[in-house]
Amino acid sequence: MIRIILKRGRDESLRRFHPWVFSGAIAQIQGSPAEGDIVAVYSSEGEYLAAGHYQIGSIAVRVLSFDADPLAPDFWLKRLGCAMDVRRSAGLDISGNGPTNCFRLVHGEGDGLPGLIVDWYDGVCVLQAHSAGMFRAKSQICEALKQLLGDSLLAVYDKSSGTVPFKAGLDPVDGYLYLREGFDGREHAVLENGNRFMVDWEHGQKTGFFLDQRDNRALVGRYASGRRVLNLFCYTGGFSVYAMAGGALSVDSVDSSARAVEMLDRNIALNSAGRSAACRSFCTDAMDFLSAAGEGAYDLMVVDPPAFAKHRGALKNALRAYQRLNAAAISKVAEGGLVFTFSCSQVVDKITFANTVFSAAAQTGRSVRILDRFCQGADHPVSIYHPEGEYLKGLLLYVE
Repeated sequence: MIRIILKRGRDESLRRFHPWVFSGAIAQIQGSPAEGDIVAVYSSEGEYLAAGHYQIGSIAVRVLSFDADPLAPDFWLKRLGCAMDVRRSAGLDISGNGPTNCFRLVHGEGDGLPGLIVDWYDGVCVLQAHSAGMFRAKSQICEALKQLLGDSLLAVYDKSSGTVPFKAGLDPVDGYLYLREGFDGREHAVLENGNRFMVDWEHGQKTGFFLDQRDNRALVGRYASGRRVLNLFCYTGGFSVYAMAGGALSVDSVDSSARAVEMLDRNIALNSAGRSAACRSFCTDAMDFLSAAGEGAYDLMVVDPPAFAKHRGALKNALRAYQRLNAAAISKVAEGGLVFTFSCSQVVDKITFANTVFSAAAQTGRSVRILDRFCQGADHPVSIYHPEGEYLKGLLLYVE
């Protein structure tokens, strides 16, 4: 195995089980690793520390194991099986007998598998590799999923073309790694807390649905009764369906993607039986729609934009965008209204986000209280040794 030798004094984070080795910490590489190769990491004194996938960039190694024997034949079975156990502990199971049959099955560093995402959609696993190493291991991952999931598994779909490092020269093409005979691979409806959603894993954003907001959607449903709701950046309507089910008077949903709005309308129709809320959808820019909305037209707003900052270089502009967006929402919501506001940008920590929303509130001059704070669901676990994994943060605001 190729050896990575660290500089003196640069091994503290690995000894605290942080799963990344930065390129600036490396003193020497013994060998010529290709991107995605398994490498062993040693201290400057020659002590073995960890093993993981090598990659080109600021994060040079994503650690898979701190064990002395990291490449045991049953590695994938054990690590994926542990991820399944975590979900069962959180009340989520592949059996499909409960009110929820879609959730994240593997969440990168949170499950000891940095660079790997696997989402479960009632029989379909959608895999995304965010590193060359995980992309190269996808066949092994698929075989382990087949063994663990057995007859429950209908398909494994690889959707890594938009996530693997482009400099690795892997030329990824999305497609099925496994498709059970008789299953056509088409989108199908899944259940989340009893609500039905169509999921298009082949063409939709991410893996087809934003599973990390499950608990927060349920909370919106509990607050929606008797309120006029606006869902900005609605995607396929997760928050909108919950608001409708929760007894909202009306639900307006806005997204700039025509494909997303089409799926939103289908999801509203799937769940509309016995519901009285007046639901409208708008395919337009969310900020433009909010600027044109009348003051006090909505009692509850959901502000859940895409990641404005995907790297630290974009942080300053992202914070300005969050402030502008939240100031507009706070200024327009009705008296006594609620604003659910979120950020999924990993480089925007929860304190910075809260301070940005504070600045937005001060800009409006309205009295604002924080009623609650949010993060991602339990199926998106955060390793205590990798706090960067807590990427989703949100606030519930009460506006006088």
